[in-house]
Amino acid sequence: MNNPIVEKINQLRKEKNAVILAHNYQLPEVQDIADFSGDSLELARIAKKTDCKVIVFCGVKFMAETAHILNPDKLVVMPDPQAGCPLADMVGVDDLRRLKADNPGSPVVTYVNSTAEVKAESDVVCTSANAVKVVSAIKTDKPIIFVPDMHLGSYVRKMTGRDLVLAPGYCPTHRHIMQEDIDERKKEMPDAVVIVHPECSDDVVEAADFVCSTSQMLKAVENSPQAKRFVIGTEVGMLHRLRKQFPDREFFVPSSRCVCPNMKKTTLEKLLWELESLEHKIEIDPSTREKALGAIERMLEYV
Repeated sequence: MNNPIVEKINQLRKEKNAVILAHNYQLPEVQDIADFSGDSLELARIAKKTDCKVIVFCGVKFMAETAHILNPDKLVVMPDPQAGCPLADMVGVDDLRRLKADNPGSPVVTYVNSTAEVKAESDVVCTSANAVKVVSAIKTDKPIIFVPDMHLGSYVRKMTGRDLVLAPGYCPTHRHIMQEDIDERKKEMPDAVVIVHPECSDDVVEAADFVCSTSQMLKAVENSPQAKRFVIGTEVGMLHRLRKQFPDREFFVPSSRCVCPNMKKTTLEKLLWELESLEHKIEIDPSTREKALGAIERMLEYV
């Protein structure tokens, strides 16, 4: 049976020359209707290559901001403006300035899961996929300030041996994944490959077979052809994409707590309403946008 909401969305996206982007953690039906799904920076860069006039970003606010930073001439909207990121909000621009004052001369590496203002106050942005490369490439005899995620920062410190000053930020959803969850899954499925996100705590990372960003998780599964079962230590929405891409494999989350409530705020109904109204526009001060763009472009130079 045809879904009238889906039909109307398809009609409006053509009329308004809109591209729909959905993060890997979105609801399955939102991922399915999107033109592209992926991680936040990947999607923003994809949008830059399209000739669309409107970007509808199904994710959380910092992701839509990043799309606007890279696409200033396109209208960027999000279906639910209340879809925020607790991790991004844990370290504000004043917090970062205090860290810089306490560590004069230290370069600042900022995880893409951050506000536009914090990106603008940074030397270079990184993703979970390239954080190790970015930090390794920085030439300095000073400690490196790394914000906002202390767990990703801890992982980068371990992988690079660099002296990092970490902020106390964390992703609540990844923090909910416990080592006991991983251990229990291993007992249930000793043949399963365990893949976790570096936003998980140190003990969970230690218990994993692979530590990967969401985009790298797809490659890790592809590169494990003999494995049939996988425990995926990240937000549950990632399982939908994995199951679509690898229908012959089985995927499990470590526990029922692997749900980000903010990522689940976007629905098909809200997506339709946003295409009708284009109401929830992302706007960033031009000076802030330019500085944040510079930090992103420096990342691309490093990697």
